Amino acid sequence: MRECVSIHVGQAGVQIGNVCWELYCLEHGIQPDGQIDKTIGGGDDSSNTFSETGAGKHMPRAVFVDLEPMVIDEVCTGTYRQLFHPEQLITGKEDAANNYARGHYTIGKEIIDLVLDRIRKLLIIARSPSWSSPIPQLETPAPQVSTAVVEPYNSILTTHTTLEHSDCAFMVDNEAICDICRRNLNIERPTYTNLNRLISQIVSSITASLRFDGALNVGLTEFQTNLVPYPHIHFPLATYASVISAEKAYHEQLSVAEITNASFEPANQMVKCNPRHGKYMACCLSYHGDVVPKDVSAAIATIKTKRSIQFVDWCPTGFKVGINYQSPTVVPGADLAMVQSAC
Repeated sequence: MRECVSIHVGQAGVQIGNVCWELYCLEHGIQPDGQIDKTIGGGDDSSNTFSETGAGKHMPRAVFVDLEPMVIDEVCTGTYRQLFHPEQLITGKEDAANNYARGHYTIGKEIIDLVLDRIRKLLIIARSPSWSSPIPQLETPAPQVSTAVVEPYNSILTTHTTLEHSDCAFMVDNEAICDICRRNLNIERPTYTNLNRLISQIVSSITASLRFDGALNVGLTEFQTNLVPYPHIHFPLATYASVISAEKAYHEQLSVAEITNASFEPANQMVKCNPRHGKYMACCLSYHGDVVPKDVSAAIATIKTKRSIQFVDWCPTGFKVGINYQSPTVVPGADLAMVQSAC
């Protein structure tokens, strides 16, 4: 059995992490105080991401880190404040003021030893004999929700710094997610909360194979094996279908074939680019919910006949497929509708 330790760094990382753990708790039937809701959960599939105390409380295997306390204080005073151990929430005394060099070389170094010590303790608690490769999520800025002029520079500098230390990184473009929120969810002015809830669905999908059973589960290491052709080219393009608002869900439910086709539409990508101007080197389709292998095979056979989706000559039509039985879960009162299946 593998354990997964999550490390959430910076304002964006902490806010996304807070939303992700809220979603994980709903998926596993864990209440805000860490106790299992016996009517929903009770299985052992949460042990990959949660550790259980002697009193039966489930705590996330996660560390939250930020240079200034404001964002982590929101976690400490939020609905899930009892879920996290205080030692897992690490803050400094002042932020870097969007100055990458200040955060990376000076202020950040003041708390790095404390952060490493907390991570070491989590790894000892997990005691896993085999560890999945680190899979960070890199968020790129967008003018619509940008709070600082230097965000593009900081994003590039962070990517350069982590290039040698990550094996597979899923890119997330705020502009692309804003467009999805406007088009699919009818949100005229998306906020960071709207964006983060959609990002949490992506993170949940990536880690679902660790936490739930499936016909063809795809683990984290398999993402790296199948989607990374060279060590430095480890930035897969992620898409997510089906993003449907609660109003539309009353009138439509997408089939497996429709979800598969939607996965190759640029409008559903997490990064604004058009892969049809190039060729695919590899593809991994991860299905969740009410999906059977027969329907997946038929959908992929149809995809292979389309001229718009072309693979490189040395890897023709190479699809890695994963099927997980856990249906997508949504936060009550959020923008996304509950659907039977997603990809």
